[in-house]
Amino acid sequence: MMFTFQKWSSWSLIGVIATVVALVTVVHFFLSPESPLDNFGARQVDMIENSSIQVIGSRQEGKTVVPNNISDGGNMPVNGSTDGSKQLSGPVERGKDDENQKQQSMVDLNIQYPADSRNAVVYRGAPWKAEIGRWLSGCDSKTAAVKIVQEIGGKSCKNDCSGQGICNRQLGQCSCFHGFGGEGCSERLQLNCNYSGSKEDPYGRWVVSICSAHCDTTRAMCFCGEGTKYPNRPVAEGCGFVINPPSEPGGPSLADWTKADVDIFTTNGSRRGWCNVDPKEAYDGKVHFKEECDCKYDGLWGRFCEVPVQSVCINQCAGHGYCRGGFCQCDKGWYGTDCSIPSVLSSVAEWPKWLRPAQIKIPDSDKQTGKIDNLTAVVAKKRPLIYVYDLPPEFNSLLLEGRHFKLECVNRIYDHRNATIWTDHLYGAQMALYESMLTSPHRTLNGEEADYFFVPVLDSCIITRADDAPHINMQDHSGLRSSLTLEFYKKAYDHIIAQYPYWNRSSGRDHIWSFMWDEGACYAPKEIWNSMMLVHWGNTNSKHNHSTTAYWGDNWDTISPERRGNHPCFDPDKDLVLPAWKHPDGSSLKSKLWSWPHEKRKTLFYFNGNLGPAYEHGRPEDTYSMGIRQKVAAEFGSSPNKKRKLGKQHAADVVVTPLRTDHYQEELASSIFCGVMPGDGWSGRMEDSIFQGCIPVIIQDGIYLPYENVLNYESFAVRIQEDEIPKLISVLRSFNETEIEFKLANVRKIWQRFLYRDSVLLEAERQKNILGLVEDWAIEFSKLLEDDVFATLIQVLHYKLHNDVWRRELNHGKEYGLPRECLIRS
Repeated sequence: MMFTFQKWSSWSLIGVIATVVALVTVVHFFLSPESPLDNFGARQVDMIENSSIQVIGSRQEGKTVVPNNISDGGNMPVNGSTDGSKQLSGPVERGKDDENQKQQSMVDLNIQYPADSRNAVVYRGAPWKAEIGRWLSGCDSKTAAVKIVQEIGGKSCKNDCSGQGICNRQLGQCSCFHGFGGEGCSERLQLNCNYSGSKEDPYGRWVVSICSAHCDTTRAMCFCGEGTKYPNRPVAEGCGFVINPPSEPGGPSLADWTKADVDIFTTNGSRRGWCNVDPKEAYDGKVHFKEECDCKYDGLWGRFCEVPVQSVCINQCAGHGYCRGGFCQCDKGWYGTDCSIPSVLSSVAEWPKWLRPAQIKIPDSDKQTGKIDNLTAVVAKKRPLIYVYDLPPEFNSLLLEGRHFKLECVNRIYDHRNATIWTDHLYGAQMALYESMLTSPHRTLNGEEADYFFVPVLDSCIITRADDAPHINMQDHSGLRSSLTLEFYKKAYDHIIAQYPYWNRSSGRDHIWSFMWDEGACYAPKEIWNSMMLVHWGNTNSKHNHSTTAYWGDNWDTISPERRGNHPCFDPDKDLVLPAWKHPDGSSLKSKLWSWPHEKRKTLFYFNGNLGPAYEHGRPEDTYSMGIRQKVAAEFGSSPNKKRKLGKQHAADVVVTPLRTDHYQEELASSIFCGVMPGDGWSGRMEDSIFQGCIPVIIQDGIYLPYENVLNYESFAVRIQEDEIPKLISVLRSFNETEIEFKLANVRKIWQRFLYRDSVLLEAERQKNILGLVEDWAIEFSKLLEDDVFATLIQVLHYKLHNDVWRRELNHGKEYGLPRECLIRS
């Protein structure tokens, strides 16, 4: 970090400034001509001089004192910026530089950046659609930082949230912990583990969180409870119920949800216990324990949950709070879902990087009253600027806290060392994206200057938790998780409309929502459809004009138009498909399979995955994969189906198989073309193909893949129409060596844009700072220098900021740090 505080020659002035800075960190410090300066000695002066915070507008003898030669901010490290590893330069000066710009002739971007034969313009290694790549080449790379005022909140909350919540210092409202509610979090809620019981079902109808032991009604979680040796040991799922043996050889064992298993409380070594089992005795084989019991809850580790570990929170509370099961309990002076927003009570020396270097201004009214409700900090930032809503915890933190499966809807957990274990959860992209937004230098606390507004609703948690928590009410949704999730988004919209002034200025078109579940934004409420949707499922509904999932609980066809409207699932003019989350694997990066040359790729076409009901263990639904995988298998299947038949056009260099392999990545890397087909909605096959350097062959009509509406797919991919599946291999054989080499080379150039490297490196930094731990995945990811998912998203947003037609209707009046030819014109 560059230190930009200007040392002053007068020690008396230093004393005044020390007093003003101290104002930021003390609740009720009164400024007046008689205010003593003796309380602020060398330590406070050192803090000011050794920070990147400047205080301006302080008073001395009734006059405003402004230090000479205040820096414009120096350099700022870029996280997810369009400049990759470069540094942000200082903001452009108004006046002289603006006049020079006006005198310069405008550059013709069409001439300076011509398209290639495939109508692509390459920017930062990626082949973009011509008009996008052209603007990025001539404008995104030339963006200068501008001065942006940041609002630092100082409002108080009722009863300081009673110690059972966090005060949002911008709104003056409490975010209450699990089990507490009301304006000041003083109300105790009752979150039951079970539905109401009956004579036939004494513990209530089945739900994953059904409990036969002690229910913690603040979280709807089941534990052994008082009177047992280990009262805080979880009794999750079938652990507390009698397990019936299989009804036939090889069949599954089933829990009897009407009969509690009292043996879990036993201390008799001959019976299968749980709540009183000593871990050491169990590990030594001296006692029996119930194998169906497990350590499923987050924050616990070991076969018997004997080791407390970190829970998963957004950004692990940014170093300014404690993660309590998924909810950040912030330190005094900090708030926000990840405790990353400083209030006037915070220490300025601890402000996050995206708020530095800063020049602090304390309002005159606050100086006169002696009470600071708000203050402002001027920060040099590059556009686009993103305002991240600090939503109530029901949309994020409360969905992370109380999870009944620690792997559910997160991209990581922590082991007995508190070291990171990355998950394979495909929906982990939502958390990675959210964390990058919160830590990006493109983030702003000033909604009036913001170019975009990000609405962080964790639908990947809502839809996975719908079936495991009675307090997430499904009774009004006929068991449809899609309907429940739509309701959550509608509530978030209602909150924004009620609490913030920003929606109506563009009818929500500058707002961004993420929908990461199988059916994407298909079930978005009609009220928010003007906004930009970040999804994994880019179905334009041009051919598949209905719910395409084979799982009935996610079907949205029956959701009424009064709630959903009549919109498609994806609009390529405003929305964007983002890559799915993939496990950050250091050993995989080391192998560099993406770089394998053409001569090592002996297989022409490769696909390994579920091929439907014609195969052993195949999905039984005919609607699975919209029938696409089944059609490919019928033509080119390389493994026998249930009738012991191969595909009609089976070839030696074509692999289409449902058989799992331990060498999946190597087999992809040994192939020239790899199949990309849907599963239940989207699948991660595009990412598999790209990461192993294989040319993706997309077979799903009218359904967009990651970045397909912004990158030039002809440069690195192949699309086959569903009706042309029988011609698939003949089409692939028609490509000559030059075309194949060209596409393979482009895959090698863009593969890092499918990685959530920014989020992974944030975690690597946390691990190093807290544990001094640097593991293989951190080392390998730190070597990657090209643009990742978040950097690509920022580039797309920057382009849209100056090229979306609807923005011409707005009265901008903003400084953009761009030459004239880049600005949107009416």
